[in-house]
Amino acid sequence: MEKPNEICNYSKGDITDDLKNKSCLISFSTEHDQVEHEPLKSFQQFDALFQDTTPPFGSDEHKMQELVDIESQYSELLKPRVRSHERVGSSEESGRKLSTEDVIRLGGERFIQSRSSSSMNDMSILTHPYVDSFSGLSDQELKGVQLIEFFLLSSEKVTQQQFERSSKLLDWCDTLSSSFGNPIQRVIYYFSKALREKIDKETQRISLFNEPAEKHAYDMEGRIMNTTTNLMALYQKLPFYQVCHFSGVQALLDQVSRSRRVHVIDLSIRHGVHIMILMQALASQHDFRIQHLKVTAVGTGVEEKIKQTGDRLKSFSESMDLSFSFNIVIVEDMLDFNKELLRLDPREAVGVYSAHALSNLIAQQDRLESLMKVIKGIKPRVMVVCEVAANLNSPNFVNRLIEALFYYGAVFDSLEECMDREDENRSKIESMYQGEAIRSIVATDGAERAIRHVNMDVWRKFFARFGMKEIELTMSTLYQAKLVAGKFSCGNSCTLDMDEFGKSVIIGWKGTPIVCLSAWEFS
Repeated sequence: MEKPNEICNYSKGDITDDLKNKSCLISFSTEHDQVEHEPLKSFQQFDALFQDTTPPFGSDEHKMQELVDIESQYSELLKPRVRSHERVGSSEESGRKLSTEDVIRLGGERFIQSRSSSSMNDMSILTHPYVDSFSGLSDQELKGVQLIEFFLLSSEKVTQQQFERSSKLLDWCDTLSSSFGNPIQRVIYYFSKALREKIDKETQRISLFNEPAEKHAYDMEGRIMNTTTNLMALYQKLPFYQVCHFSGVQALLDQVSRSRRVHVIDLSIRHGVHIMILMQALASQHDFRIQHLKVTAVGTGVEEKIKQTGDRLKSFSESMDLSFSFNIVIVEDMLDFNKELLRLDPREAVGVYSAHALSNLIAQQDRLESLMKVIKGIKPRVMVVCEVAANLNSPNFVNRLIEALFYYGAVFDSLEECMDREDENRSKIESMYQGEAIRSIVATDGAERAIRHVNMDVWRKFFARFGMKEIELTMSTLYQAKLVAGKFSCGNSCTLDMDEFGKSVIIGWKGTPIVCLSAWEFS
């Protein structure tokens, strides 16, 4: 894939090309790379990008085929690499601290070395020092590398159905990891818990399916709406969320700001911080005074919390001397959502704002398609979309695991740099959100797996079905992103890149994509 055009890169230190390229070390994700670059031949073929169409894991035929596939994937790890850790190995001398992603890559390299040593058993692998390969690392970095290696070895044993050996390796992970340690210890703590749950399901120690994905998505939205303090702490400390909100509002304003009456249909209103940003921007337009702003919050639950958000927004609008109305559309099932519920006014400029709302419906594709058909019928001037910039929906367990390890490794790295380890809000955020997401990705499958993020390539193909065309983000939007990131003490680790098509913005952490912001219109 072509490297995105860089807008503004705040990454600390230089990382070798080998470390920047995930595929040079851990290249499991061959299946989806092929899918994304093949031309779309049919809707049925496209649906496979969203839906997990693999047979239940209990199928012997599927197990055998997956083992064959895994052998092929692991062979990619054994390809020779040039200068895979030359500069990393001298991190102490240069004074540059390794990022969590660097440590994960080195752990992957050590995993390759141990795996290629056929004479080693589990115990000798755990004690082999690899002194020549990893000299120069600090004690903490070396322990992190070992912890990643143990976890990868354990996950490999799961794919080979060697559950007892996997559990013993996880015992080592449990000894070395901690929910209160450094980022590697924290992220492996949650991955280890999730992998152990998967083992328990495979060995039928616990039931295979606990709850459907739609219930998990509903519960997650409820958690978000009920943890204002934790989320506001996250919002104030981590740059990507404010960068996404401010840039998203600017993308919306670029299309509706010269209208007297504006109607924003919000698919994930939550605490409404982005609407407050919008209000401030509209109220500051002294040369063009808006007559009225209407916001319609759409959801399938937590109505009381949404009402509270509406009350806060009304109070805020009064302080801005801004004419404002707030409507709520709650449907038990997204299939019941329709255009008539929105109270549209032909005088209004309509915009749709969707922050992390669409991915919640990937597991319920009929609901997602129904929602998009309604939005298409509205014909908004713009639809602003913010989604996770990672492919965590592969039906192949190994692919999904590795992608998730890199993604959440970067997230935990950002939490380490932007929040104190002892911060109570941080531990709750990691447990309630990151931990639960990791559990969904690693420990669940089929109807139970709720977390199914896909990258922009997949969304682009999906949106094309509804006649949507991507709008190139303006310089004002990009300026907002850069300005907001620069205000954070940890903002120099926040990276802002254009995607390969040069229209959407990828907001990352030290180069690892975290969220993607895009704007769309309907032809």
